[in-house]
Amino acid sequence: MPKIVVLLKQTFDTEEKIIVTPQGVDEREAKFVINPYDEYALEEAIQLKEKLGGEVIVVTCGTERAQEALRTALAVGADEAVRLDNEGLGDDSYAVAEALAAVISPLSPDLLLAGLFAVDSGSGSVALQVAERLGLPHASAAVKLTLGTAAELGLTNSVQAAQYALIERDAEGDTETVAIPLPALITAQQGLNEPRYPSLPGIMKAKRKPLRTVTLSELGLGTGARGSSRTQRAALSPPPPRATGKQLAGSPEEQAKGLVELLRTEAKVL
Repeated sequence: MPKIVVLLKQTFDTEEKIIVTPQGVDEREAKFVINPYDEYALEEAIQLKEKLGGEVIVVTCGTERAQEALRTALAVGADEAVRLDNEGLGDDSYAVAEALAAVISPLSPDLLLAGLFAVDSGSGSVALQVAERLGLPHASAAVKLTLGTAAELGLTNSVQAAQYALIERDAEGDTETVAIPLPALITAQQGLNEPRYPSLPGIMKAKRKPLRTVTLSELGLGTGARGSSRTQRAALSPPPPRATGKQLAGSPEEQAKGLVELLRTEAKVL
């Protein structure tokens, strides 16, 4: 029965109005949800638990507000949740991955799942850095996942392992099939499954499930993680407002000529 750890991130809802300031997104106006790609990872973990047994532990790094995302994950079927307090970590993926790896290592998961990337930052490196620190093989952009022995999955000439993951992954519009030994990290792509919604009984049960908070000092990292930052965000700005469209007059030939001229002189793409 596998132990599955799912990395979650609470992000702002891209379906809602987002106000961007030089200091970042105005959180007073933003609605926060589980990162959509992490929802696929969570749903896959729950489906595997329903099929194979075991347990699902969700882990996030964030402020106290991020506990809302963890409670939602518990309500849809996760067994336990851990929040890494991000005080002192900032937005640097290197430091966050270092701290998350310290949280996950003693859990000794058989499978680590995460979303392909976070919609707020567009970054998908944290989970991969965690896998590297834990010495785990990984496969990204999974659209189908099957666990089993080498014989069950029809694998030959594979490295020696008790269990394997057979993954169909999105590869630039095509599909690639790979097999990796467990424990391993797999990141979820859209299409892997259809995430479920929390039920009322699930929401009630979530209140009784364990949710603990871990700090850097408890991990023995102290100021080490703070000092290991490799990047720093100087500013955040929204894209420039869309310019007013232009309507080209004349015959189709004249319109085509005018369009080419605008592409050359204004858009500067020719």
